[in-house]
Amino acid sequence: MDYQSVSNLKMLRYAKRLTQQELADAAGISRATYRNIESGRSDPKISTLKSIAKALKVDINDLLVPIKKPIQIRFRSSKRMNTRDMVLFDVIKWMRDYNWLEQALEEHTQWALGDLSTSISALESGAERAKLCAHKSRNRLGLDEEEPIRDICGLLESAGVKVYPKEVMSEAFFGLSVGPDCGGPLVVVNVWDRISVERWIFTAAHELGHLLLHLDSYDVDKLDENDTEEQEANMFASYFLMPEPVFEKEWQNTRGLPFLDRVLKVKRMFRVSYKTVLYRLAETMNPNDNVWRKFQVEHSRRHGRTLKKADEPQPASTDKFMASCSEAYRAQEPEKLSETDFIPDRLARLVRQALEDGVISLSRAADMMRIDIKSMRGITLSWANSP
Repeated sequence: MDYQSVSNLKMLRYAKRLTQQELADAAGISRATYRNIESGRSDPKISTLKSIAKALKVDINDLLVPIKKPIQIRFRSSKRMNTRDMVLFDVIKWMRDYNWLEQALEEHTQWALGDLSTSISALESGAERAKLCAHKSRNRLGLDEEEPIRDICGLLESAGVKVYPKEVMSEAFFGLSVGPDCGGPLVVVNVWDRISVERWIFTAAHELGHLLLHLDSYDVDKLDENDTEEQEANMFASYFLMPEPVFEKEWQNTRGLPFLDRVLKVKRMFRVSYKTVLYRLAETMNPNDNVWRKFQVEHSRRHGRTLKKADEPQPASTDKFMASCSEAYRAQEPEKLSETDFIPDRLARLVRQALEDGVISLSRAADMMRIDIKSMRGITLSWANSP
């Protein structure tokens, strides 16, 4: 029997963060044997495939059946990525597991902005459409004009958007999104530790903007970014996170402070990057008043250095977004947020319910949560002392 269609093996190994040697050892075979199977140079026995599948904690069909890429995916980066297919594989598998869990527990959250997407897409593209979309989205989600977004993950999840924080070691990739007709809506955010938490939050809002403004241009095979659409999504994110009336009010309230302190105070208030504030100011202020240069000059004068591309002055710590991430290193955002400012919790709640109901095993729960079995046991122990 020909098993050269083991097409998903490399991506599954990558998703599990295993080397060829580690997976070969776990499956009880030599590295040379495993390498030949992964490369398609040899036809493995069914018993060998079963051993590999067991080592990966997946069904043997996950090895043999090529994963189908949904067409309604927007995955574009500023540079070509060698790991693009592997990222897509993991995202699609994660989304499939999430949807299965919702179905098993009969718990599904309706996409609350679907009809808004349809009505907005009919309008002429541009900044005004992005601003209007941000305003209508906030209204639909029950946010008033002066209310900052304290928990963007919870807000998106309440609207029926799945949020997947995924670490991808690339500064060229911030996130992607999947449309509602292909298992979404889903927003994936790159939570690599060299990207600031503020950027995580902005990316989540940016991808929501794409879901609402550009759904008709989603195509998994498109690789290059569309500058016009990127600018629209940036505009949407800016006005979604910082509504115009309250931004103007808070900016005027800080008039007595030095320019650097004004930007940082407004940044902290809305939990955004300093760049988000400067983009807004550059849109409204006199073009001759270069806000970017002004900020850098004042920062350099006070701190003895200018900010690099990935720096974020006074960055949020990672618990503003996701509690499981390491605090060891973060891109230098001023006044940093922490991981707890970006924590999607709906999947964790469904996993706990499924475990308590006996719908899934502990190892299956760990796989869905993208953690090891030891960490999963620790979480279940913490549940024992809380309702």
